Amino acid sequence: MNTLLEVKNLNVNLDEERIIENLSFQITRGEFLTVLGSNGAGKTVLLRTLLGFLPYEGSITWHQKPKIGYLPQGLNQLKVKDFPLTVQDFFALKNPTPDLEEITTFLHLVGLEKDILLKTAGNLSGGQFQRMLVAWTLVSHPNVLFFDEPTTGIDIGGGETIYSLLRTIWEKEKLTIFLVTHDLNIVYKHSTNVLCLNRKGHHCFGAAKEILNPEMLEKVFGTEIKFYEHH
Repeated sequence: MNTLLEVKNLNVNLDEERIIENLSFQITRGEFLTVLGSNGAGKTVLLRTLLGFLPYEGSITWHQKPKIGYLPQGLNQLKVKDFPLTVQDFFALKNPTPDLEEITTFLHLVGLEKDILLKTAGNLSGGQFQRMLVAWTLVSHPNVLFFDEPTTGIDIGGGETIYSLLRTIWEKEKLTIFLVTHDLNIVYKHSTNVLCLNRKGHHCFGAAKEILNPEMLEKVFGTEIKFYEHH
């Protein structure tokens, strides 16, 4: 098995409060993993811990050194009318700064044209801005991507477009993706495996069709959950 990441008995505290308790799972290269859980379940904390930003107990082992791209939650909330940078200026914040050909290549990959480079980032639509952020994450040529609630602030139609885009990029670029979401309805359509988090230690990991039954969902979310599988 081409194991990329192995997590054993992970415990994470914030301000002396246990957020993640006794979590174990492993990821193979090329997976599209969806991390599910209710608000406060520790989804963002898990990503930040895997990225090395937070202290923890237990073990986190990367068996193959990853090159990680990370799109934190809420960056699209920066899309305000007085955001002063053009799209090209925004890409120039990368270190090292990508050349224009690279930027254009990844803009095309997310469905944006070259002429958007001279537009002020704050004047883009919500969907355009989020696509730009995805391209900005990809331009460093990562092989592992972390996306934390990438559709926050976008309407349902725009959100589905972003999820479909991530799926297409995953298939085309042969990447490993960690996607944090609270949206059950995208799991069957876009992920290979799902990791469920719960503050009480009721975790689950595996293929969605095998583990997302009503009993497990009630344990994870603390209430009866109903959703429909999309094909």
